[in-house]
Amino acid sequence: MRVLGIDCGTERTGWGVIDSDGRTHALVGHGVIRSAAREPLEARLCTIAGSLRSVILEQAPESAAVEQVFYAQNVKTALKLAHVRGVVLLAIAEAGVALGEYSPLEIKTSVVGYGRAEKHQVQMMVKSLTGVEIESEDAADAVAVAICHATRSMGVARSMA
Repeated sequence: MRVLGIDCGTERTGWGVIDSDGRTHALVGHGVIRSAAREPLEARLCTIAGSLRSVILEQAPESAAVEQVFYAQNVKTALKLAHVRGVVLLAIAEAGVALGEYSPLEIKTSVVGYGRAEKHQVQMMVKSLTGVEIESEDAADAVAVAICHATRSMGVARSMA
């Protein structure tokens, strides 16, 4: 199964694509969609949506996964992140790609084995699971989201067989 994982952000939205059978994960591609902080929010959202549509066309994922909205201390930041998630979910829906959503705790527990893992621990485990070191925390987080989805959805498929 080919899975696209997305780590939403207003300035940097990470993406990662893996081919997985639920147990082994091969990294197909990864990157970061950057938008300028000085640009108006609507322009940044347009950049993210357009770039993500291109990634979906190029990578042809069978499914996608996104981190669920989490509680944030700063309401403005949480609202901007929700806008980014909205355009990400729209691009995924437009492409007809199946979607999974996971909490940060589920993602970290699935990949690292500990729900309060730090970003560098997630990066280390992504490297361990894929054999590829990903410099960008945003892209590594996106690959972690994809791994979580593959592990969970393939686990469900195996248990039904």
